[in-house]
Amino acid sequence: MKRVVQSILFFAEKDYPFIHSSIGSGRVRMVGEPSELIEAVKHDRFSVILFDTVHPRFSESLVMRVYRRTPLAEFWLLAHDKHHTLPEYMIDNIFSYNIRKAEFETRIKAVLRIKAFLEEYHMVGKSANLKQVAEMISQVAPTDISTLIIGPSGSGKELVARALHRHSTRKDKPFIAVNCGALAEGLLESELFGHERGAFTGAIGKREGIFKRADGGTVFLDEIGETSPALQVKLLRVLEEGNFNRVGGSELIHADIRVLAATNRELTEAIAEKEFREDLYYRLGAIRINLAGLVERKADIIPLINHFFREQTGTVRGISERATEMLIGYGWPGNVRQLRNFVSHMAVTAGEGEISESHVTQFIEEQGYVERHLPVVTDKTPQQAEFQLIYRALLSLGQEVRMMRDLIIENLPSGREAVEPHDITDPYRMESIEEVEEQLIKQTLESVGGNRRQAAGRLGIGERTLYRKLKKYDID
Repeated sequence: MKRVVQSILFFAEKDYPFIHSSIGSGRVRMVGEPSELIEAVKHDRFSVILFDTVHPRFSESLVMRVYRRTPLAEFWLLAHDKHHTLPEYMIDNIFSYNIRKAEFETRIKAVLRIKAFLEEYHMVGKSANLKQVAEMISQVAPTDISTLIIGPSGSGKELVARALHRHSTRKDKPFIAVNCGALAEGLLESELFGHERGAFTGAIGKREGIFKRADGGTVFLDEIGETSPALQVKLLRVLEEGNFNRVGGSELIHADIRVLAATNRELTEAIAEKEFREDLYYRLGAIRINLAGLVERKADIIPLINHFFREQTGTVRGISERATEMLIGYGWPGNVRQLRNFVSHMAVTAGEGEISESHVTQFIEEQGYVERHLPVVTDKTPQQAEFQLIYRALLSLGQEVRMMRDLIIENLPSGREAVEPHDITDPYRMESIEEVEEQLIKQTLESVGGNRRQAAGRLGIGERTLYRKLKKYDID
């Protein structure tokens, strides 16, 4: 493990006094040769690596070599202009040679502060989004304000929730996480509030719920959007008063808890469909923390890969330049969870050598995933845009069916009965996105033999959401 050195590694042919005086000469290490630069990052970790672009040995390939060895460092350039062809995820700042000492000092202090937060919160990366999240945690954690964490599945929402708890006044009390989308409604209510003996079949004794067991601490409700409106009423009461009843009980119970919630979809859509209470949304979302997926956090991908390799094997694997480009360019639909799986896969299949382009290609092919970059219309939600895209695809398919039908009719032998247009289902009859959604649900249910859990999984929605849509479309 490299030792942590909160300092600057400066690659330059000559010294610039404002750099040393801004943060103290003892915290700047200056090297003048590429070999010295590579050797330095082999043995130590630096918060910032600053390149003087007028150095005769400076090249963009040198920056890329250093990046592959230490991707977590901030990469800064001293340059006459901002023009360069290095990837955006690699370069964090560009400074002119006439930058004022005060401004440089402010930038240094800011980046060291954020890096300290990221390390303290066990968050690996250096993307702008992750830095914003760390800043939000530092501001929100000491308070008791309910917080809504929004981000795609596998992006690290529970990590954010645990950081909020660990750095709050409740850190010595319990932290309990529950996935609201993984439990049936009745079971979820019992888990949260507890139940009295005989409250339902199988309730052979009184049981304390999560809210009571977490008294004084924090409860993290993941997939909050999958709760039913009836349960949401009870959750709102807990948030506003701290009071609740066990299932089957009349005794009023009080618990002092902080509630953190998470969702992988925009809840305003669920509010519009009457699936989520607006008052609960505003009560939970007094503070919103938006955690982007890896497709928007490219600067975090290689640092996370290195981190997971250290966790699993104790060492960091080399990655070829082309493999690095492929990993950065891949969409990572499973986000950090899928990235961890990639490292586990490489630890077993890639031997002890460098991770190559072929290793990455094989992994991506094995995922069985074809990336889709959906055109999201600005006045529509991503889900509406996706259904709109499917609808357009059906229309396109309908046109192809019409062309095939016409071709068959034209080539029928004379005397044969003609095929009338109405004999063939016309996809153009689909009049709305809702009809497309209804048809997709029906087809998915048929493909899994009516198994609603499997259907929900294939559709990428929770079981309760599926049940509500079955009711909405009157599907048996």
